[in-house]
Amino acid sequence: MKKITFFLFAFVLIGTISCQNKVRKETHQTVEVKVEKTDQGSSATITTKKEVNGEIIEEVQKIEGPHDEVMAKIKELTPENEESATSLRKTVKELRFKLNPKSESTASGEVRFREEEGKVTLNASISGLTEGIHAIHIHEKADCSSEDGKSTGGHWNPTFQPHGAWGTSEGYHRGDIGNFQASKEGNGTVTFTTDLWCLGCDDETKNILGKAIIVHQGEDDLTSQPSGAAGARISCSGIIK
Repeated sequence: MKKITFFLFAFVLIGTISCQNKVRKETHQTVEVKVEKTDQGSSATITTKKEVNGEIIEEVQKIEGPHDEVMAKIKELTPENEESATSLRKTVKELRFKLNPKSESTASGEVRFREEEGKVTLNASISGLTEGIHAIHIHEKADCSSEDGKSTGGHWNPTFQPHGAWGTSEGYHRGDIGNFQASKEGNGTVTFTTDLWCLGCDDETKNILGKAIIVHQGEDDLTSQPSGAAGARISCSGIIK
């Protein structure tokens, strides 16, 4: 069962209230909402922290039920606009998946996608690799069923560009993440951020849900068509809800 975790933060400045012959009172309120979504519905934890003249008061509420009902209740409990208040709301989506070995390799690990303020960041941690340079790409289909990983199809390329290094004027696939270095112990990490991906938006040239992460045995030469001649697909994970 896969889970999607959303973090929703609302920062509310209640303001300053002062009256003649009364003590000046300052109140600041922060609302943090954490939602976990599964096939059975959703559960949410709403933590409200109020700072009144330096004293912090914390309240925690929990909600469970169908996803739409939970989200509606969250909206009711954390209104975006209040009288005499300035509100700022920020939504963060996060997905985590396991990378599983393919092509008789021992390469495994974890990949995390985090969407915040219009950008998606990929963080991957992989072990069981051979020392040296390896390629990592997004492929067309979230299907890791075949032993060689080829059930994921080719590189994800919704804009129909040639394969290449990310950002080059000659063109590149939206799945062309690039290369990373594995240590002599067989460990490697990848961090990559772009505003050309999204997690579940309506733009099919940006939405990476339903695609797959593939780690390759070799290095992407960034020129060979259509995939960079990176060798066998040695680790795979579907990007799914």
